[in-house]
Amino acid sequence: MRWALLALVLAMPAQAQDFVARAVPGAAEMEVSRRGAIDLEIPISQPVPWRVFTLSDPPRLVLDTSEVDWAVLSPDFAPEAVEVLSGRVAPGWTRLVLVLEDPVTVGRAWLATSDPAIRVEAAPGQGPDGPLIQQGWDIPEMAADVATRPRQTGDRPLVIALDPGHGGVDPGAERQGVTEADLMLRFARELAEVLRREGHRVVFTRETDEFVALRGRPAIARAAGADLMISLHADAVAGGGAQGATVYTLADAPVDELSAELAERQGTGDLLLGVDLPEAGDEIAQVLIELARAETAPRSEALSAALVEQIGAAGIDLHKRPRLGANFTVLKAPDIPTVLLELGFMSSNADLANLLSPDWRMRMATAILRGIESWAISDAADALRLRR
Repeated sequence: MRWALLALVLAMPAQAQDFVARAVPGAAEMEVSRRGAIDLEIPISQPVPWRVFTLSDPPRLVLDTSEVDWAVLSPDFAPEAVEVLSGRVAPGWTRLVLVLEDPVTVGRAWLATSDPAIRVEAAPGQGPDGPLIQQGWDIPEMAADVATRPRQTGDRPLVIALDPGHGGVDPGAERQGVTEADLMLRFARELAEVLRREGHRVVFTRETDEFVALRGRPAIARAAGADLMISLHADAVAGGGAQGATVYTLADAPVDELSAELAERQGTGDLLLGVDLPEAGDEIAQVLIELARAETAPRSEALSAALVEQIGAAGIDLHKRPRLGANFTVLKAPDIPTVLLELGFMSSNADLANLLSPDWRMRMATAILRGIESWAISDAADALRLRR
């Protein structure tokens, strides 16, 4: 019974696996009066569920929609805005954010249906974070139309979720004209080819330079039926000094200053787009999630150990503490063994040179493959033992 209930808590709609734009925006216009009042009009190809609200610190006007490809919208439509941001905040749901110089309060908002366009009128002045105006808005927090994937027992190819860190408005670490987001997407594609050649199926949490909220990433993996997820990063740390590969698993609190610094950096994009990161509030749901984590956590630890062993065996430099714990949001999927792999640190000259080397990346990808397959054998044996 508890696992049936857990499926209700964890399952997400099938649309979570892939983002397919339902609508695209047209030529948007934003007018700002001398007093600071805003009149925003965004034509869209068809009506969609939507909501609009404001956020403070910094002042932001936020428009959430179902499956609208905001990436094709020219930011030039809002020259008065400090910045125009967009990204995916939940499976199938996208967000457009206008960062403003001064706060505004939404007065009216509506969707014209005859010639589809979202209209927003906002007055100057700081109100609460809202008021919320919405039409057809209903992000499903819980749904029962996708069953939790059975644990792998070695009788089928693995489904492996690769999570290239950062993306879109959140480039991650940057050095010498290279961003962590681009490096990790490149490596994820190369790793995927290595995994697919061995018969495994791969799903990406992002396949382009786009923002995907941290909590949306495990949801994409879950909807794809992933057997495991690896989040890929190559951060930079203040003052340098850190070098080599590190594998993280979930811990209640960071085990050292390095983990704490990286955990803080991971949520930068989510904070900017105003994405809430609440834990499950329902007491029963929280208990069920903790029960799932009690089974999944040892599997994640075993995956971490297998990856570290094979990376070391390949002669690739490891951090002085190659296995660490941290409270990274992306590690909180309770039902999917998940690790965060720091391939190296862009703040290290040696690590950056490795990350830019195709030969080094191939060695690392091969080591990850061997680590996954070594883990899968022992994990399947454990699953069969539990069945008995």
